[in-house]
Amino acid sequence: MKESTLREILTTYERNRDRAESELEARKKDVYSQIPKIREIDEEIGKIGLKLAKLVLLNPLDRDSIISESKTRMEELKNRKKEILNQYSVPEWYLDVQYNCSHCNDRGFLKNGTKCNCLKQKIINEAYKMSNLSRMLDSQNFSTLNTSIFSSEVIPDAHISPQQNILDIASICEAFVMNFDKDNDENLLFYGDTGLGKTFMCNCIAKSLLDKGYLVIYQTAFKMFEIIEDYKFKNSEHHITKDNYENLFDCDLLIIDDLGTELTNSFTNSELFNILNTRLLSGKKTIISTNLSPMQLGSDYAQRIFSRIFDKFKMVKFIGKDLRWENKK
Repeated sequence: MKESTLREILTTYERNRDRAESELEARKKDVYSQIPKIREIDEEIGKIGLKLAKLVLLNPLDRDSIISESKTRMEELKNRKKEILNQYSVPEWYLDVQYNCSHCNDRGFLKNGTKCNCLKQKIINEAYKMSNLSRMLDSQNFSTLNTSIFSSEVIPDAHISPQQNILDIASICEAFVMNFDKDNDENLLFYGDTGLGKTFMCNCIAKSLLDKGYLVIYQTAFKMFEIIEDYKFKNSEHHITKDNYENLFDCDLLIIDDLGTELTNSFTNSELFNILNTRLLSGKKTIISTNLSPMQLGSDYAQRIFSRIFDKFKMVKFIGKDLRWENKK
């Protein structure tokens, strides 16, 4: 992502903060004009805060009693204020700043200096826009799943039709989303030939979890290894490059699409194991989509990778004919 894009995101945060504070002032003005007593209470609460600091400096030995008395008085005023607002049917939140994100108060960064999840997601969303993924998620989600395009004819070897197969898979994916926040070590491996709906179902899950506020990274295997190479060999000090790399480990869900299309060597094997193993140990969930069969995965990748996938991933097989080819015909 370009530095200018990140600056634009942070500028948006600043504007959101200014807007939230401006809207609060407008709401205060409205309430004060209709309920003058609320203004008096707010002013008295403000004065107590100022007096508290002075009194503690002048009477350090009485610090605890001064603070206790001040807190008691402030609580009394706040309770009185709440009662009056209730009488006038004014909601409690009305005189508080309404930030878009209550974790960082629309700053993008938490008090400890780390990026808030909302900022991480905005950065990722910008990357989605640049790759047109956001447009794909609008058209590829659970609500647009059309099972009628799948054949209802039972495949003898599978003892199930492609239509029933995709219905079963949709149920698995919806349950995965529903139980996502549970500590159940659930990961998914989608496998099957090209054009059977694997990427579509990945997009369904991605959109559902993004809408719930989770941090989702969706990358093809080729692009994922490109991110790793950029970080390790080209410009590891560049913070955008570093963020892209660390997000592979830290995101709530990592979706690796088209595993097996990348050049497989000792480097990719080592890095793939590192990502999968680290995420498994930290309880982070992963979805892998591949055209390879489990047997091919075992022969193309290191045994330790296959072992982790076989032990920790639910195998989900897609069957049928290439829908993209069928549509062309």
